[in-house]
Amino acid sequence: MADSDLKSWKTLNKDLERISTLEQAVAYVSRPLVAPGIGLAFMVLVGLIVASFTGIGATTAIVIAAAVVGAYMALNIGANDVANNMGPAVGARAMTIGSALVVAAICETAGALLAGGDVVSTVSRGIIAPESVAQPGVFIWAMFSALLAGALWINLATWIGAPVSTTHSIVGGVMGAGIAAAGFAAVNWPTMGAIVASWVISPLMGGVIAAAFLAFIKTKIIYTPDMMASARRWVPVLIGIMAGTFAAYLALKGFSKLVKIGLGPALLLGLVIGIVTTFIMRPVIARQSVGLENRKKSLKELFAIPLVLSAALLSFAHGANDVANAVGPLAAIVHAVQDGASGDKVQIPLWVMLIGGVGLSVGLLLFGPKLINIVGNEITRLNAMRAYCVALSAAFTVIIASWLGLPVSSTHIAIGGIFGVGFFREWYHERMLGERRIDTDSTAEQRRRRKVVRRSHFTTILAAWLITVPAAAVLSAALYWIFTSMWL
Repeated sequence: MADSDLKSWKTLNKDLERISTLEQAVAYVSRPLVAPGIGLAFMVLVGLIVASFTGIGATTAIVIAAAVVGAYMALNIGANDVANNMGPAVGARAMTIGSALVVAAICETAGALLAGGDVVSTVSRGIIAPESVAQPGVFIWAMFSALLAGALWINLATWIGAPVSTTHSIVGGVMGAGIAAAGFAAVNWPTMGAIVASWVISPLMGGVIAAAFLAFIKTKIIYTPDMMASARRWVPVLIGIMAGTFAAYLALKGFSKLVKIGLGPALLLGLVIGIVTTFIMRPVIARQSVGLENRKKSLKELFAIPLVLSAALLSFAHGANDVANAVGPLAAIVHAVQDGASGDKVQIPLWVMLIGGVGLSVGLLLFGPKLINIVGNEITRLNAMRAYCVALSAAFTVIIASWLGLPVSSTHIAIGGIFGVGFFREWYHERMLGERRIDTDSTAEQRRRRKVVRRSHFTTILAAWLITVPAAAVLSAALYWIFTSMWL
């Protein structure tokens, strides 16, 4: 081969290597953009579909834009909120992230479409006095600003890895837009006071209940001479409590569109189902425990299925409630455009709920693993028993809050339950070390440093909770001023 041909081949080979390296670099850089690209495509698709059956005109352009923003909000709910339901089950290794995503997507969509709330307050549960935003133009832009501000805030929180409340984000957005439109007097401050109180009460209540159940499990099952015999006695009771609690939870919160059930009948229904489930599960647990070793690791097999079912039920109830809250401003905008008035209550059209349900599933599948991993693995170490306590405390706390009339957040309750379990373990381990004096080589200061709850996540989440309503309010007010200065 001539020298010129050899040089040509070497040059060609170098060029091909450069092309191959460039392709690898492009693939590496573009991989993080795949999920946002699919999310953007979903939003565009929603806009095109809504435009196809509403037409394009001056009055319907805002509906199309609101539908796109509603789809954006639904994506963010899926990315952030659903981790609270599935994170404990994934952290306990009862489910893989893949199976959790599939189960959550199905249950959340079913909850939104089958049992989603059929009416919502157009001013987000009385946050703003209706007469202060009675003009259709003012009302529409206030709701649009609130929806967009809430979605942007949840997107930011997901990016920094902080699980925040969807409901509180919308509440803050509505409050900020209402203040921008009609001043501070337009805000229903007693209702806002109750919401602020729920920031403290709901996570504390969830944490205390979760810690109480964990203490019961440790006392009655784990630290007993015959762990399997104790498990055969008490695990059916715990599963019965779970079944009864979730029956009451779903009766109160999950099926409001199908049937209205008061607190008393819901509790009676839960009691009956709990007793029946306990008797049914006794022989089941007895069979499952045959051949299991008398150690704590064996309990995982007894708690795994109840934990998966509790995660699925929480997802269904979440889809039935929080999605309706999130797409409420979109439904209010549609109502105002069609009827020319704000009104106190509006129906949520099926297509609006469909945007919420499907968008939530898409957001969950695209962006959910990050928050699920943080909630399930990085706050504190979870096993099947601890995750079970978190799920059970979430349902218990919602029922108690409904009885007390407190506007609580499922996010705050679930995360509060995880922190409650972690802090209880810290206290229990320190007490056990102090009593048994096993760790004689470590000082008290060294033991204090071995925390089972990661303080960095604690401070990040707490800060995000504290600033959710004011941050969403300020952002919503700024958006309202921008939009009204351009179009009103």
